[in-house]
Amino acid sequence: MEFFCYHRDRPGSLALREELLEEHWSYMDRYTEELIARGPTFADDGETPTGSVHIVDLPDPAAARAFAFDEPTYQAGAYRDVLVRRWRNLLGRSMWDYPGGRTGGNRYLVLGFGEGPAADLTLPSDRDRLIAYGPLLSDDATTWLGTAALIEAPDPDAARAVLDADRYAHIEVHDWEFGGRR
Repeated sequence: MEFFCYHRDRPGSLALREELLEEHWSYMDRYTEELIARGPTFADDGETPTGSVHIVDLPDPAAARAFAFDEPTYQAGAYRDVLVRRWRNLLGRSMWDYPGGRTGGNRYLVLGFGEGPAADLTLPSDRDRLIAYGPLLSDDATTWLGTAALIEAPDPDAARAVLDADRYAHIEVHDWEFGGRR
């Protein structure tokens, strides 16, 4: 089962995040085979971290919650909240298989929070710029709750356009980059 996890930073937690970076990476190293995508999000300045995305394949919702809430930076209080949702990998690949590589271009996390009937359940026509893409679902995968995408795009507005704006209650766009050890 695939899960989308987004840890959002607590204001003023940058020093704590930096202090725990090696512990965070060591924790994530335990999930190397299960990770589909990972990486930090940033404020509009492109430098100040605002959160951390992890898309992971785990046995069940309990394992996903343990993954998200046992993470050392969460345990130390660096995050204000955590979003954990079932997710479906419509690309069928990991970020490491993305043809555009780890660097170059502007990368974004696009989160659409659903409203009404399911939307964007098929891949957009321009899948070459998609790093990860899929629906956010309830724990039992029966209810569509939104869509999460990692995308390379010229700017935030172009990234936002990957989703049909009329079908969502709210869409967030965050600067994002490939995470993990270099």
